[in-house]
Amino acid sequence: MRERNHGTDRSAAQAGEAAAAEEGRHSEKKTGGEALTGQQEHKTGTEKAKASGQKREKQKRDKRQEAIVEAVLFTMGESVELRQLAAAIEGNESEARQAVENLKQRYDKEKRGIQIIELDGCYQMCTRVEYYENLIHVAATPKKHMLTDVVLETLSIIAYKQPVTKLEIEKIRGVKSDHAVNRLVEYNLVQEVGRLDAPGRPALFATTEEFLRRFGIGSREELPDMDPVQAEELRNEVEEELNLHMEEENHLD
Repeated sequence: MRERNHGTDRSAAQAGEAAAAEEGRHSEKKTGGEALTGQQEHKTGTEKAKASGQKREKQKRDKRQEAIVEAVLFTMGESVELRQLAAAIEGNESEARQAVENLKQRYDKEKRGIQIIELDGCYQMCTRVEYYENLIHVAATPKKHMLTDVVLETLSIIAYKQPVTKLEIEKIRGVKSDHAVNRLVEYNLVQEVGRLDAPGRPALFATTEEFLRRFGIGSREELPDMDPVQAEELRNEVEEELNLHMEEENHLD
């Protein structure tokens, strides 16, 4: 009887040792898993911190570039080429465009008193037109340029036919246009851009950046289409002029 009890006790002891060993292995496995999870969480946390740091650095760099662009446009007071802005921020043209566009959008969103406009691939800072009436209360009243029908007609011909000579303008209008062209030059809406390779080397005239600003367009390609009747009349006038010019040359030959 004693031998049987002794054997039972030994079996129980062995079973207890096996259970303890199994529990130990399970504990080690669990501890190892927790350690691995901890390492993964630490790695993920490190990566997030690194990404967050990089994001802050980019935001800091972007704000600095926008500040530089703002300073350049304010100081220059005239249109600035994209390559010049890129040189100012010590970056490429893509970064410069992004900086100036961010600045432009912020001004527009916040309805600032100044705005940034694009003119033929260049950028310029200027006052918003809607605040003009407020400005004249504290500043000398700017000289208003009165564009008469004659001046407007001349300006239209130059805008759509540029570069063009005074003779070509006069052929289309049928009258002398010296006064109208000179007035447009005075208003900085038109400028001399070269000389025609013809007898007398007549001056060629074209519109200016001020013309684009005054009429609210970014480039000459944005000019509205002419009325079909006006376009046909202008085309006929030009064709008559060219035919007359050819006849004169043939006569001289």
